[in-house]
Amino acid sequence: MGSRNAFYAQSGGVTAVINASAAGVIETARAHKGVIGKVYAGRNGIIGALTEDLIDTSKESKSAIAALKHTPGGAFGSCRYKLKDLKTSQREYERLIEVFKAHDIGYFFYNGGGDSADTCLKISQLSKTMGYPIQAIHVPKTVDNDLPITDVCPGFGSVAKYTAVSCREAALDVASMCATSTKVFVMEVMGRHAGWIAAAAGLAKEQNEDAPHLILFPEIAFDQQAFLKKVDETVKKVGYCVIVVSEGARTADGTFLADAGTTDAFGHKQLGGVAPVLAQMVKNELGYKYHWAVSDYLQRAARHIASATDVEQAYAVGRAAVEFAVAGKNAVMPTIERKKTKKYGWTIGEAPLKKVANVEKKMPRKFITKDGFGITPSAREYLAPLIEGESYPPYKNGLPQFAKLKLAAVPKKLNDKFEV
Repeated sequence: MGSRNAFYAQSGGVTAVINASAAGVIETARAHKGVIGKVYAGRNGIIGALTEDLIDTSKESKSAIAALKHTPGGAFGSCRYKLKDLKTSQREYERLIEVFKAHDIGYFFYNGGGDSADTCLKISQLSKTMGYPIQAIHVPKTVDNDLPITDVCPGFGSVAKYTAVSCREAALDVASMCATSTKVFVMEVMGRHAGWIAAAAGLAKEQNEDAPHLILFPEIAFDQQAFLKKVDETVKKVGYCVIVVSEGARTADGTFLADAGTTDAFGHKQLGGVAPVLAQMVKNELGYKYHWAVSDYLQRAARHIASATDVEQAYAVGRAAVEFAVAGKNAVMPTIERKKTKKYGWTIGEAPLKKVANVEKKMPRKFITKDGFGITPSAREYLAPLIEGESYPPYKNGLPQFAKLKLAAVPKKLNDKFEV
């Protein structure tokens, strides 16, 4: 059987290292020309497949693909678009098959988080339900670190490093001014249902009085009285208080503190900013002057401070995805497996998508201190190796230099248009 083409797409919120996974896929595919022909990337994720808007990565130079390893964002465009079940969205699935057939695509690599794993699983089932042979491999990515089975999700290590560093730096600023100015600083980080990113801020704390003084996790119900008491005690003892809060912080009844009352494309609650909510609460109840910041896109785009470990792992799962496909595997995801050794080490493992799709990995309770406001030694032991090492992009005139791709369009072969 001759070589068949591959489809690669990026999905969901991007990371500082998702393009390293893209480089892993493309470079490895190029090394298996006898099995894989061209790699077509979907412009804006799965939407590119539905609309037959494909990018021919064979038009990109070796140096341009290599530069993806130090380029943040989604080089081919990402999307928030979730395929429903076959019965509900039969036309979408039929359209995918039409596009795949037209371009002789036999391999599907979807680079994303939990919802993307679900999409990838559904694509893998097309072979049986629609009689078209295609191998679908999920390439893990998510700053939230909430995919199951894998020890860590590529993208998390870098945002964890950014969070810990930013917390430490901001704390020094607040400490230097607290005698006459700001007493309370609130830093909001991502994490809708899992507090991994917020937990990473705990790495900045070396001594008992160091920041962060409070971490608020989605896994721990918010108690206003306990929160305000802790803030007040910290200010009186240390002189200031630094709080790191996950966007998904919620009350005991499950209500998000920052519920904006709307939902996103995946049906998730749209969160409107928990940092100002907490800051105003502190002002109203305790009277302390405050400042707050929302890391937002900055935390997941900060390639200049990426974790070298994270970059290496992101590339490795991209490479492994192609190797899995060449070996004839389907409906699986490469995982990171932590070695049981004193010195941190890891290898690539494998997980079936049926056990990955629509499953969230939350912070274990043993990683959170008894009072619910900090991380335990076991959490520190887990987190610390993930932010190790520096992997700076090249700089020119004081600014980082990133990949510039041609993004050459693949000529369309289908006459009809498809609306999404």
